[in-house]
This record gives sequence, structure tokens and C-alpha cells, in this order.
Amino acid sequence: MKLLLLLVVMGTVSAKVQDLSGKMFIFPQKTNTAHVRLNPNTQGYNALTVCHRSFTDINKDHALFSLATPSHANSFLIFWQDRNQELQPHVRDAKVAYGGWDYKLNTWHSICTTWDSVSGLVQVWFDGTPSIRKFATSGGAINGTVIAILGQEQDSHGGGFDINQSFVGMITDVHMWDYTLSSCEIHEYMEEMHYPSGNVLNWSALDFEITGNVQIENKIQICR
Repeated sequence: MKLLLLLVVMGTVSAKVQDLSGKMFIFPQKTNTAHVRLNPNTQGYNALTVCHRSFTDINKDHALFSLATPSHANSFLIFWQDRNQELQPHVRDAKVAYGGWDYKLNTWHSICTTWDSVSGLVQVWFDGTPSIRKFATSGGAINGTVIAILGQEQDSHGGGFDINQSFVGMITDVHMWDYTLSSCEIHEYMEEMHYPSGNVLNWSALDFEITGNVQIENKIQICR
């Protein structure tokens, strides 16, 4: 375990599929290098749902989830834009902005984002509250070799990282589905009840690689 932690801090760790239940990734500092690459089970998506929980104290722009293909660096990006206090999903480079969220620092937040290529509609669920549905892009799937990244925002396929958009904090319970979850399933995720594991990215069987100073620890437990 000590050797694994040392390798995580110093360089790239190629990991087999691991069950990260009860674990979290820690991004302890701003960099333009440290990140976690997630390896999806499938390629090509006509619809998507991405859910995660995150905790940060940074009041600056930062990426929460970045998925890129060769043709679209922002194929599916979930981004916090601090100046306007907006959560900004991007789908195939088309941006949708949602304001009005109580994005408190030093607090765990659960966020799910859905998109369907037929309607082109995006919706965000933030700590159990759904947004309105907004149009992003329709009529085309997310195709091409997919690279999914935590901790950085891709300005090119697998790279182009900007230290000013890096994430500092903790991320856990990352799941991705190639369909839109129902409102009941999203509610179950938000409440940490029984919910279907992601069929594209599954936190309980995650294929990932760590580059740079990213660490894995047990999730913070509240003692009563």
C-alpha cells in the first residue's frame, strides 16, 4: 500500500479494474498535469448520464468531468464557471449554462447531468434538485475514441490542460451510463440508496490510470 501511494504521488500508475466503493480521489494541488484517466467500457453514445460527488474549497473555474473525442474536445464537459456562478455542461462543444445553484465551498455536492441526442436536451440535477431542460445539440452521437478525465479540462484530445481550470479537492462515486437515467434513479443516486451502476463507467469496477499527484483514500466518514 505504501509503495502504491508513493507511485501515485510520483508518476503514472496503470491500474487494473478496481472496486473504489468507499474510496475517493484526492487532487491536493493546482497543476496542469495531475489527472485521472477513466477508461470507458464502450464507445459511441446517443445519450449520456454522468453522476459524481465532489468537494472543493477553490473559488475559481474548474472542470468536474471532461470527456473528449478527436473531433470535439468538449464532447461532454461538466464545468464550474466561477465568475458567473454557473454550472456549464458542454455537449459536442455546445455549451449550456445553469445559474442559481448554492455551490457552497467545503461541502459535498452530488451532480448528475443528462443528454439525449434525439431531443438535444440537457438537464442537471444538483443535490437532488433538477434544473430545467435546455437545448444543447441534437441529431448526432458522440463518436470517436473517447478519453475521459478527472482533475483537468481537455482543450485537445487527451491534453491541453490549463492550471487555472484544474480541480482541487475530492471526487467520488463517478458513474456514466449510455442512456438517460429516470428521475427516480437519479434520486436514488443523490440519496446514496440502491441505484444502477454505470454501464460505461462504474465506480465499483473502475478501469483508470493516475498521472501525477492524485491520491486514493477512504471517503470521509461522519462519526455519530
